[in-house]
Amino acid sequence: MPGPEGGPAPATSGRRSCMASTPSTPSAPPVPSAPSAADPAPPVLEVRDLAKLYPLTRGALVKRQTGAVRAVDTVSFDLRRGETLGVVGESGCGKSTLARLLVGLERPTAGSIRYRGEDIARLSGRALRAVHRNIQMVFQDPYTSLNPRMTVGDIVGEPYEIHPEAAPKGDRRRAVQELLDVVGLNPEHINRYPHQFSGGQRQRIGIARGLALRPEVIVADEPVSALDVSVQAQVVNLLERLQDEFGLAYVFIAHDLSVVRHISDRVAVMYLGRFAETGTGPEIYDHPTHPYTQALLSAVPVPDPEAREGRTRILLPGDVPSPADPPTGCRFRTRCWRAEARCAAEAPALAVPTALTGGAAHPSACHFAEERAAV
Repeated sequence: MPGPEGGPAPATSGRRSCMASTPSTPSAPPVPSAPSAADPAPPVLEVRDLAKLYPLTRGALVKRQTGAVRAVDTVSFDLRRGETLGVVGESGCGKSTLARLLVGLERPTAGSIRYRGEDIARLSGRALRAVHRNIQMVFQDPYTSLNPRMTVGDIVGEPYEIHPEAAPKGDRRRAVQELLDVVGLNPEHINRYPHQFSGGQRQRIGIARGLALRPEVIVADEPVSALDVSVQAQVVNLLERLQDEFGLAYVFIAHDLSVVRHISDRVAVMYLGRFAETGTGPEIYDHPTHPYTQALLSAVPVPDPEAREGRTRILLPGDVPSPADPPTGCRFRTRCWRAEARCAAEAPALAVPTALTGGAAHPSACHFAEERAAV
């Protein structure tokens, strides 16, 4: 595949074996997985019962809280070095709020985010700034995430103004040029402005900015959704190459299930602020057990006409409920064809169903989890 203007084509790398993480339940905090001989490294990032509520108020002079929007509600996962966790779901399910919480742009209402054992939510000042250096973000829109009045050199080098210890002042221009070269751009274009680059090149500039401080974790919030399909492949291949080169851990947020399957070691399906199902790529895509996951996969376009004829499209009734007033019990029950009285009275735990074996035996938040071939 040809590379972008002024840069070489990124190499394609295969996915590595997935790493286990501990599922969470709404009723009790999960137990962190113990290191084993096959997976000796502890998690770089540990998220436990993370929640973010935005208060709803009423009144002109005296504001009274009348409710809250549950954007993220009791989300838990582990992320290890070199691993990619893909987060998928409909618009408004809380994916971007989760991203902002992980990088510290929002303060959680409850729960913890531990980086190397330190709870980010309880840090402040220098300690918090030191942690933020190791968790960076790549934004969704390559057009609005870059300041049009700043040159590429100023944009990529801006993190050095906040963390001067990362690059001495005299070496910053050389460091920025090296970063541009790493992401496949011409280092001589350091004095150009964002409007002089294509969409794919602008996203590479955003990736270079995220790499400036040599982080361990990068949160990518739909980094390819605004790009053409061919450019999407180039950016995804670049992210995989950088992960192999620098040992990065990714939280890759997207609504394109095909892209997530290609890049992710583990996948988490999100609905109304909670994880509905988690597992490895083959477990989620080949053995889906949650009705919501099956409905999402049934909507994926299939290029093979014969395969299209042999599958059934799952159409969900109604609209997504408001996160300000989610349904009782299972949040998906108002649109689920398997819903029964138990679903309204009891919230299902994100756990491995005991009745399922093989690839279907992975965490699913459904009382009646059952494997169904969606694609």
